[in-house]
Amino acid sequence: MSDESLVPRPSDQRPELRASDAERELTAETLRVAMGEGRLTVEELEDRLRSVYTVPTVRELELLVADVTVPAGPGNRALAGPSAAGLTVQEGPGGDRWVVSIMSGHDRRGRWRIADRCTVLNIMGGSDIDLNDVELSAPVTQLNVYSVMGGAEVRVPDGVSVEVSNLAIMGGNDIQLGDEVVPPGGPVIRIRLVSIMGGTEVKRGRRLSKEERKRLKEERKREKELRKAESRGELEE
Repeated sequence: MSDESLVPRPSDQRPELRASDAERELTAETLRVAMGEGRLTVEELEDRLRSVYTVPTVRELELLVADVTVPAGPGNRALAGPSAAGLTVQEGPGGDRWVVSIMSGHDRRGRWRIADRCTVLNIMGGSDIDLNDVELSAPVTQLNVYSVMGGAEVRVPDGVSVEVSNLAIMGGNDIQLGDEVVPPGGPVIRIRLVSIMGGTEVKRGRRLSKEERKRLKEERKREKELRKAESRGELEE
């Protein structure tokens, strides 16, 4: 056997790993945090977000955040994900303990402080609770969501441990936390859901903007068409 046979030919090389939807959203969130820290301008953020939903591979996503991610090391804080970059724990009193919506609605998003125990009450109303930029007042936060003929949407950050217990009577709760394995030692958010003729959704990450959803939909369509074209090529061969 000659030495040449041991050298992989270009056609035998493994293709680069294609980016998943979760990796795109994580990259977009890292870029938003970088803009908030002053590492990017608004125009630079918009340009890179457009690329997030168009580049095909993981390597290209990594290049988009390479110059705004602090490397791990002594004295540095690694931007491993949204929770490492944006979620803070400032122990002490204060913070919202009640969010009450009776035949009305409430929206808690952006920078706000939540108490170690917070109760969300929805009676014929609804609440949107976004914890992606929240300031925690304790390492363990208990969030109770009670809905009677109403409901809520709760958004939790990536990279944070979330524990959910739920009860639904003549209603339903939708929990979408994915398969992310969170390293120990970080903050914990415990959510208790009780829904009667109503329901609550619990999801990871930020809600995508209309433009981001459109780009993601177009990217999925392009990938589907590419897979079909590749499949047709294989059949012809």
